[in-house]
Amino acid sequence: MTDDTATEDALPLTNMVGNQLHSLSTLAMPEFWKLWDKHFKERPRYPHRKQLESRLAYRLQEIADGGLSLKTRNLLEDIGERLSKIKTSKRLTTTLLPGTVLIREFDGIDYRVTVAIDGRFEFDGHKFKSLSAIAKQITGTQWSGPLFFGLKQGNSK
Repeated sequence: MTDDTATEDALPLTNMVGNQLHSLSTLAMPEFWKLWDKHFKERPRYPHRKQLESRLAYRLQEIADGGLSLKTRNLLEDIGERLSKIKTSKRLTTTLLPGTVLIREFDGIDYRVTVAIDGRFEFDGHKFKSLSAIAKQITGTQWSGPLFFGLKQGNSK
């Protein structure tokens, strides 16, 4: 098998996908939704035709060509997280078991926080819903609790 044969074998599939992509903008909505439902679990809450066409076109090409590798997807996700101006709230991914003691030195004093059975945090005889509330109690300023206690990395600039 030569490289020319491999290219010729791919042409019918490429032409088929190309024809599908070209027809997306002319499909009536009932037919468009049938095609959408075939490839996606649910329909978007606020559909916008051009965006839907773009998403469906990407999906059709992804099926035909194999999509992005896991390495590429992870790289793009990492770049997006680091460079995006849109900040999303990510929950703490580290599971802290009840009885875990977090120790943080601040201004020369060691502070101890214990994870309670109910998922809250015990500090200085009081229970808190979040580590951020405890960090604010200790420092007097707003802090990310997981960052303050070393459970997640801060953005290095």
